[in-house]
Amino acid sequence: MKLLCNARLHGREGAFDIEIDGDRFGRVLPAGQGSGEEWIDAAGGLVSPPFVEPHVHLDTTLTAGEPRWNASGSLWEGIAVWSERKRALTRDDVVSRATEVLRWYAANGVLHVRSHVDVTDPGLVALDAMLEVRDRVRDVVDLQLVAFPQEGIRSFDGGADLLAEAARRGVDAVGAIPHFEDTREDGVRSLETAFEIAAEHGLMLDAHCDEIDDEQSRFVEVLATLARRTGLRGRATASHTTAMGSYNGAYSYKLQRILARAGVNLVSNPLANLCLQGRFDGYPKRRGLTQVKEMLGAGVNVAFGHDDVMDPWFPLGTASLLQVALVGVAAAQLTGPAEIDEAFAMVTERAARVLGLGDRYGVAEGRPASFVVLPAASRFDAVRRQTRPTHVVSRGRLIAETPATPTRLTWPGEEPRDIDFVRDRDR
Repeated sequence: MKLLCNARLHGREGAFDIEIDGDRFGRVLPAGQGSGEEWIDAAGGLVSPPFVEPHVHLDTTLTAGEPRWNASGSLWEGIAVWSERKRALTRDDVVSRATEVLRWYAANGVLHVRSHVDVTDPGLVALDAMLEVRDRVRDVVDLQLVAFPQEGIRSFDGGADLLAEAARRGVDAVGAIPHFEDTREDGVRSLETAFEIAAEHGLMLDAHCDEIDDEQSRFVEVLATLARRTGLRGRATASHTTAMGSYNGAYSYKLQRILARAGVNLVSNPLANLCLQGRFDGYPKRRGLTQVKEMLGAGVNVAFGHDDVMDPWFPLGTASLLQVALVGVAAAQLTGPAEIDEAFAMVTERAARVLGLGDRYGVAEGRPASFVVLPAASRFDAVRRQTRPTHVVSRGRLIAETPATPTRLTWPGEEPRDIDFVRDRDR
């Protein structure tokens, strides 16, 4: 038995000892009452379940500028650039780039990842490579794969057949992109096709949905209705839904009821969405996000994702979900203390619900001993100061350590002293 000592836990007063029995959590006890060999001293830091990435494209990561830069910065040019880049894809190319970014994720305490993989490629090169990556990293990172038809199901020749083949090869979820299809009717049919394939293979569904500034793009109501009628409640996700930022009040009110009743998840990707959307606007310029605060208030599960890490749609990124949460706080105006705590939940527990992790996630007896230690007093503090985990543990095994190093400041009239940006009341 190993012992994690002197830990803070969200929503609980005092310090705790947490017993680690092999690859599982044991008892959670008041500090000083745990038994076992002292292993990690949390030193009063916040112990949290690991971060969860609900939406990224690992097959496209680290390709920014290849074969050219996205000059307009728009979603549409990004798709065009990627369609050129994917002609040069090889197994080794995809495996190398995806694995490197998964290392970044793990170092940042992200141990559950859902990656969309472009399957509008007759050779399914990226898919086969990512299936290999999923198997390679399974002892450290739980990787889910979504078969994503980047260029459409109906508008891409053979798109439906490729999606079905991806399901047969062993993906975890089926995707769609209805707003990219040639007509409204094609968009609806593409969702029906995706749901049919998901149901046939017992898979989850996660569609890029209404990722456009067009207020007439309303496929999320179709997705929600199909989820309710096909029994995929809680297992269907609408990602992006940025058109929701342009909907009028009356329709938005109706949509809240539809989504809440259907039990679908929403994933907002603030870093990429803020950059990609509103590119055709003058001023005032739309924010390019879904209705995060309103949907949370309506009881809809909403999570934050990174979406892109250095690719044709977003040229930056370090695979840090705390950075995503911080940008989400600003973009969605989640500035109350409870709302900032909620933003942290949107990259932990709420994102875990998107992936359907259930009792495989959380700091509780009997669950997998995967967690992060953050040098922070609270979730609010971790988001504000962007604290890197001092320890990252995957299934009872320490996989990453980052020393909590303060900045040494020399100030006029004062002796040199350490600055760590902590407020006195948080010490």
